[in-house]
Amino acid sequence: MIEIDRLKNMTAGELRTRYAEVFGEPARSGNRQWLYRRVAWRIQANAYGGLSERALERARELARDADIRFRPPTGQITPPPLPSTVVPHDRRIPPPGSVLTRVFKGREHKVTVRGDGFEYAGHVYRSLTAVAHAISGSHWNGLLFFGLATREKSA
Repeated sequence: MIEIDRLKNMTAGELRTRYAEVFGEPARSGNRQWLYRRVAWRIQANAYGGLSERALERARELARDADIRFRPPTGQITPPPLPSTVVPHDRRIPPPGSVLTRVFKGREHKVTVRGDGFEYAGHVYRSLTAVAHAISGSHWNGLLFFGLATREKSA
């Protein structure tokens, strides 16, 4: 349909104007895609007829059963409190303040466990794996590197 093809090149402002023409009320949205779809639908409905009486009746039934809000309630809205997310503490890691020691390539390395990570050589790392990488230069499981876990063999 030529009229709908013209809608594709319209700006959001032009579509708002066209919306007001075909619906008889101003649009509450400035979303171009939404306006395009609504105006195109209305043009087609006017040209070819809208929904059948059966479809309209079914829509009325559904609307009676639905609790739909088209606009949010006015006034100050306080969102429900978010559930507190507690990060479970890994029992294999000692409490903050503990010092982990590991001899690697003839040199002793000391790591202090902190509440916000692990301190080694003046730097704070987020994980023991990061510390193990800093010490060895290769990827290690931090718990295995410091002897806090053992490698399980699969059967």
